[in-house]
Amino acid sequence: MASLSLPSPAAALAAPPAPAGGASLTSWIAVSASMIGAFMAILNIQITNASLLDIEGGIGTGVDNGAWISTAYLIGEIVVIPLTDFLSRVFSFRRYILASTILFAIFSIACAFGRDLGSMIALRGLQGFFGGVLIPMAFTMVMTRLPKAQQPIGLAMFAVAVTFAPAIGPTIGGYLTENYGWQAIFFVNTLPSLAMVVALALTLEREPMRLGLLREGDWAGIVTMAVGLSALQTVLEEGNKDDWFASPFIFNLSLIALVFLSLFVAIELIVAKPLVNLRLLKRRNFGVGVAANMLLGFALFGTIYVMPQYLGQVQRYNAEQIGEVLAWTGFPQLLLIPFVPMLMKRFDARYIGFVGIAIFAASSLMNIYLSLDSAGDQLFAPNVVRAIGQALVLTPVSAIVTAGIAPSEAGAASGLSNMLRNLGGAVGTASLSTIITKREQFHSNIIGQSVTMFRDEVRQRVESLTHYFLVHGVSDAAAAQHKAIVAIGAAVRRQALIMAFSDAFAVIGVLLAVAAVILLFADKMKASSAAGAH
Repeated sequence: MASLSLPSPAAALAAPPAPAGGASLTSWIAVSASMIGAFMAILNIQITNASLLDIEGGIGTGVDNGAWISTAYLIGEIVVIPLTDFLSRVFSFRRYILASTILFAIFSIACAFGRDLGSMIALRGLQGFFGGVLIPMAFTMVMTRLPKAQQPIGLAMFAVAVTFAPAIGPTIGGYLTENYGWQAIFFVNTLPSLAMVVALALTLEREPMRLGLLREGDWAGIVTMAVGLSALQTVLEEGNKDDWFASPFIFNLSLIALVFLSLFVAIELIVAKPLVNLRLLKRRNFGVGVAANMLLGFALFGTIYVMPQYLGQVQRYNAEQIGEVLAWTGFPQLLLIPFVPMLMKRFDARYIGFVGIAIFAASSLMNIYLSLDSAGDQLFAPNVVRAIGQALVLTPVSAIVTAGIAPSEAGAASGLSNMLRNLGGAVGTASLSTIITKREQFHSNIIGQSVTMFRDEVRQRVESLTHYFLVHGVSDAAAAQHKAIVAIGAAVRRQALIMAFSDAFAVIGVLLAVAAVILLFADKMKASSAAGAH
């Protein structure tokens, strides 16, 4: 994400040239190991979602404050992604990725021993800071260690991390929480991280640190970016809970985010060696691809947020049941994504991406008529359709983003693309949370206007429920009638909530349709060039 006009990430990797027939076994081991890191880092964004209530109970905090368990990780991740390219140059690619992997595993384990909200926030923030490094570095490995013809295979591996990990995260988290306790979810990173460290230590070449580059660092950009992104992420995660700008805390943080991010953009466009090379966005394919990527981030992370909320709030599913439903958005992708590079050899990447996004949009629109009967079985078909769409999306979109990007720009392009996708996901989660809240209020008001004691059917329903409660242990007629009215109110709220979730899926579907159209504005990519986009 950062471009300092210094030696390229390819030089940092110091990899031997790939043979004419393809990358060496050493390169493939290194790329595969880096994908484990990206998978685990993205997995940990979502793995706590289905288990949040259990974690909140375990550390003795309330539902409102418990949201910081997820927020802290996202802040750490989104701040470090733009720094990754610069720090990998300073400390060397090998040393930086190995140290980050080890610290990611250590702080993951430490989270299992968090005993209060403060310690959990600190540990999750540090876990996200070191885990976030692994996402752009995996992308950079594809661009610098694989020849052009094999990059779509690497991009398909990266797509598995980006789409499969968040889909399967709640499944893993729910299963472990229900069977072994919430602490178990923080141990899942241990063995994969160990395997990754061993593989990378054996395949990445050593090179000296270049600490002198610290003097050339864009420190003004680093400070303004860190403060601005941290403030923005907090606003997005906490805004709906605090009623947005009605809260002085959210209002002041929004001003801080606006001021510091504006300064950050201005600095990056002025300085000779910017932390983030925003000028890459002027390139047509990169700009179009990143714009589509942000909307995809909105939809990917938004859907993973909305579905567990619906299953938990409306259908009263526990963590493991939620995970079982969401598993069907993940597993089919493992079967389909490996075939995408073969499609890219025959068809323009734009059209493959367009079809994938369109199918993803269709899956969201299949959920706009939710009802009380829309539970696990009824969601099977939309989830499988979504899995098919997602499998076809990330690899061609990544090929479009990287078309025309030189190896020396790989780190900058990787960081910028990944940060903006994650930022799109944060905006999506916050927006959809607000949409659900506001639309539930809207639908409650509309339904409530019809559910009054002036209507015969309402009075009959109240009388029926009153009789039911009197028969089932309520001795006082007034108390029984009160319970009947409360029950009707709860039914109205539940129906309004279902309609609000339907509206949220409609928003996701519309934005995905926009993303599909945006993708067509990229330059035409022949099948052969898409297969070796560079």
